[in-house]
Amino acid sequence: MNKYLMDFRGAAEVLGGLLFPQNAEGGFSSVAIDSRKAAAGSLFIALRGLQSDGHRFLKEAFASGAAGAMVTKAGLEAAGFDPAAAAEAGGALLVVEDTLKGLQDLAGAYLDRFPRLLRIGITGSSGKTTTKEIAAAMIGREKNVVMNPGNLNSETGLPLAAFGVRQDHEVGVFEAGMNRQGEIAELAAVLKPQIALVTNVGPAHIGILGSMEAIAKEKKQIFSCFTGSETALIPDDDPFRDYLARDIQGRVVFYSQKKLEAEGKLKGLQDRGLAGTEITWEGISAGFCLPGKHNAKNALAAAVLAREAGISDASIREGLSSVKGLFGRGEILLGKTTVIRDCYNSNPDSAAEAIAFCDTLEWPGRRLYVLGSMLELGLHEEAAHKKIGGLLAESKADGVFLYGKEMKAAVPVLEAKQKKEKKAFFFFYTEKMEALSAAAKREVQAGDLVLLKGSRGCALEQLSDVVLMGEADVS
Repeated sequence: MNKYLMDFRGAAEVLGGLLFPQNAEGGFSSVAIDSRKAAAGSLFIALRGLQSDGHRFLKEAFASGAAGAMVTKAGLEAAGFDPAAAAEAGGALLVVEDTLKGLQDLAGAYLDRFPRLLRIGITGSSGKTTTKEIAAAMIGREKNVVMNPGNLNSETGLPLAAFGVRQDHEVGVFEAGMNRQGEIAELAAVLKPQIALVTNVGPAHIGILGSMEAIAKEKKQIFSCFTGSETALIPDDDPFRDYLARDIQGRVVFYSQKKLEAEGKLKGLQDRGLAGTEITWEGISAGFCLPGKHNAKNALAAAVLAREAGISDASIREGLSSVKGLFGRGEILLGKTTVIRDCYNSNPDSAAEAIAFCDTLEWPGRRLYVLGSMLELGLHEEAAHKKIGGLLAESKADGVFLYGKEMKAAVPVLEAKQKKEKKAFFFFYTEKMEALSAAAKREVQAGDLVLLKGSRGCALEQLSDVVLMGEADVS
């Protein structure tokens, strides 16, 4: 068995780059973009970011045992790194024009070495990670699966995850995210998915792309490497359904709850509140623990993916039942209070869904909703936050905490509600976590239902212990 993922000479040939020294032997057994994670036998990719340049940390990478580094000539010169220092450390340099493109091209070439691997790609404005985890749980009942760890789905994350593929893997389930225009196309070129699914087209990242139409165009790029034999899975109830399906070079399958029910696969969904959803698939019920209609929709998308991958109905049901809560994605924390920790990310659609879900619950105590800012909305920021303020004002919340400068747009409507209802409704706004924590500690009572919902940058999980009022069990 080859101890290397790839040898240096082969990598230089793939990239059309220069190898220094030219007679460098050996190869690399892992890939790192953080010099602190460089290890014996690794290839360190010196990326240039907004805050720092990886070329400045080449000495540290080689000192940690890196076998080689991917660099640019300009980066070496700017960092004052002498290529001879790499050779002295027993390492090699791969010199390319662009190290990010080099990472992506190398990952794509590496995946091409596994022609028997069924490659599945998932993208969408929300639900990507949850759908991926559920699909992998289903497919993994019958086949050896590899997937992105966590949400390692970015321009660097997916390529790094690709290097986790091994000869015994049969299916790769990879999610593709984006933070800029063109990113999905780049990731599709790395993965070249044979089955690709879009979860939805929503306003997440609208501040980056500018319009819903531009978001749909970006998500559609997951199909951009199709050659005719691939399958596109598109939500039948999405407003951009027809646009997503247009001119695809491959088979198109529309999926939705209604379509699955019409086919006889699905016999309905039974909402179990905080306990999740009971899903009857092919006449037999399976308990799915992630709460909310949005998670049930993710589960159905995963089931359609698994079906396309040739997985049996029994394994689809077993996979549904085996899924556990993911950090910050609809977790139910039980303590003196009950907390719905849904703060890994937030956008106008997912925030509205979280509020609606909490409103539907039968709850004997108070409902307190903690909403953090929704980020990356650009020119739509003020209107989106005002709309959430309106939803909160009309909700069943007995109290609302708003956090973050973007949420200030929602303050007037909630202040008006507080004046109208006086002591019957509690409202608090701040831009400081310390003040939010103190207010929550002061106001939360045993028996309350507490929602934590906000974008990743808000880090609302910091409130978990405060609102739980002690130790918690995660269900």
